[in-house]
Amino acid sequence: MLHEPIPKLVVSLAIPTTISQLITTVYNTADTYFVAQIGTSAAAAVGVVFSLMSIIQALGFGLGMGASSLISRCLGARRNAEATRYASSAVTASCLGGILIMILGLAFTEPLMLRLGSTQTILPYSAAYARYILIGAPVMCMAFTMNGILRSEGEASYAMWGLCTGGILNMVLDPLFIFHFGRGISGAALATVISQFVSFSILLSVYLRGKSIVQLSLKYASRNLSDYTLIVTTGAPTFFRQGLASLASALMAISAAPYGDAVVAAVTIANKIYLMVRNIIIGIGQGFMPVAGYNYGGGRYRRVREAFSFSVTIGTVINVLAAVLLYFYAEAVITWFRNDDPEVIAVGIRAIRFVSMAMPFMAFSTYVNQIYQGLGLRLQATILASCRQGICFLPLVLILPRLLGITGVILLQPGADMLTFLIMIPFQIVLTRNLKRLEKAHPAA
Repeated sequence: MLHEPIPKLVVSLAIPTTISQLITTVYNTADTYFVAQIGTSAAAAVGVVFSLMSIIQALGFGLGMGASSLISRCLGARRNAEATRYASSAVTASCLGGILIMILGLAFTEPLMLRLGSTQTILPYSAAYARYILIGAPVMCMAFTMNGILRSEGEASYAMWGLCTGGILNMVLDPLFIFHFGRGISGAALATVISQFVSFSILLSVYLRGKSIVQLSLKYASRNLSDYTLIVTTGAPTFFRQGLASLASALMAISAAPYGDAVVAAVTIANKIYLMVRNIIIGIGQGFMPVAGYNYGGGRYRRVREAFSFSVTIGTVINVLAAVLLYFYAEAVITWFRNDDPEVIAVGIRAIRFVSMAMPFMAFSTYVNQIYQGLGLRLQATILASCRQGICFLPLVLILPRLLGITGVILLQPGADMLTFLIMIPFQIVLTRNLKRLEKAHPAA
């Protein structure tokens, strides 16, 4: 972490994390594909339940990323016992939080789905899907948290195997449960929960077999509230990012609902495609963050800057290629999901082309936010994490649909992404200057 050449190091960590993210996105997209074969309302339900999934991910990833940032800096400074305490505390908290989500969600499933944007025609599908997801919430939360902890110590390959095995299994089980066993949309949700349990079991086995630097055990979990507060505040950017993703998804569904289930379905499919590319970028960033944290904790400030520049370059190249392909093949992509609904196809083509225009700027925005979080700059990182689907998105959701109708709905996310990019520029200029000052003040490091 402290001496390997930066390009080789970032690539070695980014490949497994990117594969993990890509497999996760592929099985989410496959889930949407198989459910879309049931009907337009069922496809729209996936978009509604995505808001619930974002809440679960906000808790799991938030605790995982908060602990990850602390752990990578502790390991860089050779404070292994402290790193173990943070890891055990984060997993314990994610388990308890997942149980709370499960209990409250199952008690109020239908009202929750209506709040998240279900119409009366979408509700039967979204409620059926959500119930299984809620049952699996505790396991899913712990799996997301353990995944982040493994990456923090450079064991990205173990994290990859956990996620990839579950993702591939989900793609196999989806058509089996939906069509062969005739479970419909409930079958898709059941396949997801079983797959997440398998991922959780694989990740847990890494710790049980002693393959990790940090250890997981209830006896190592902290009894001090201050440790949990530190984990939560360090992970606050992820909490806000994922929590606001849930809010943004719900608001987008609500904005699209007056125009019919076809528009909700089209926007859902376009955003799934956009998420596939975004998750590749996030995967690279998850390989970059431990490098930044380790080297910052070890006083290697020049290497922090080098890791950021290298990651942005690689990410931007991928974004540009994906944007060009999606723009010119938008019709082929959308018809792969729904080829018998002209309205879904027409709206979906426009939505995919609009998000393609914002894609080239995504990598820079993502990595500015991630480097602030990885270095433990909690307040700034939280503000930046709130931009994309909060500070920038919320004003647009109040304005664009009223002014531009359906066009305003499909412009929401790309518009918010462009505003986020502009906000990130001065933050990165300030951080680069501060890192250069630290290099001059500590030349021996």
